[in-house]
Amino acid sequence: MKINKIIVRHLKMPMKHPFTTSFGTINDKSFLLLEVHTEEGIVGFGECVAFEAPWYTEETVKTCWHMLEDFLIPIILQKDISHPNDVTKLFESIRKNKMAKASIEGAVWDIYAIASNQPLAKVLGGTKEKIDVGISLGIQPTIEKQIEVVGKYIAEGYKRIKVKIKPGWDVEVIKKLRETFPDVPMMADANSAYTLKDIDILKQLDEFNLMMIEQPLAYDDIVDHATLQKQLQTPICLDESILSLEDARKAIELGSCGIINIKIGRVGGISEAIKIHDYCKSKGIPVWCGGMLEAGIGRAHNIALTSLSNFVLPGDTAGSSHYFEEDIIQPEVVVEDGTIRVPQTVGIGYEPNRKAIEKYTVSSKTYNYI
Repeated sequence: MKINKIIVRHLKMPMKHPFTTSFGTINDKSFLLLEVHTEEGIVGFGECVAFEAPWYTEETVKTCWHMLEDFLIPIILQKDISHPNDVTKLFESIRKNKMAKASIEGAVWDIYAIASNQPLAKVLGGTKEKIDVGISLGIQPTIEKQIEVVGKYIAEGYKRIKVKIKPGWDVEVIKKLRETFPDVPMMADANSAYTLKDIDILKQLDEFNLMMIEQPLAYDDIVDHATLQKQLQTPICLDESILSLEDARKAIELGSCGIINIKIGRVGGISEAIKIHDYCKSKGIPVWCGGMLEAGIGRAHNIALTSLSNFVLPGDTAGSSHYFEEDIIQPEVVVEDGTIRVPQTVGIGYEPNRKAIEKYTVSSKTYNYI
């Protein structure tokens, strides 16, 4: 197949509730949506998950558009692509810029599934008909409010609660939550807010029977995490530190973690995510699919990926209505009793909501092969 047109749209969707982490607070989800056309008339969609500011990785909405326009789109237009894995090879000369690359690759996977007349989950090798999902909750104004919000989502049936922590908002919060909800699967996400100087604080979290502590130390570290993991009973889950299969291999060999969070955008696409999944499975390391506050297209890709067998822990792929009043797909992603049904229809299993896409589009540009 040959790609002959790509439309890049910048969308801005208001969050249903402000989302606060150790990085800051997000009120609007600003992102790029890619619509990729082939000469055969097949259209696939990809979502770029980079934020407006470089607080998660160095990529932003603007830098991704720059990379797409000046480098990635010119590389891929009118190239012969027999499989989505070819996209990774085409982009090998471009260092990093994982989220920009993943946005095109995701659309090509969508096209490939449509051309194969199969659901995306099936062409990825997925076997599950349902996936268990958890919820990622931002930092609330008070501990009492945090308890109230956690209780709400437990009542809705979510299989795991993820609570954001940061220095000064950690041990006491988790203690109160565990006293209130003694049996609920719970994890703490630090988003790189601590150092080894905080080891005594982090060790206190062992008391609360957490599933994991996610990315407590620096975003680019695997060495200090190995030191910390030796001191903790609670498994460390690495997120920002894992950008590739090689990163996963090194972290596992060093003993830096017991769990890995796989995010499609962070690792550069679905193909790399599958490689990491397969390697972790061979080493007995469980994985789960993290979230980047995706809109519907990115959420659909996450669901398909999570259908693979070693995604044994509930991910962050909550329903659309948790984040947005209106999503950009039809039907929207719905959680029933803590699970999401994996679509069995061709492609990503959801139709783009053109009306909503136009409503939230700030700007757009079309790139054609000339």
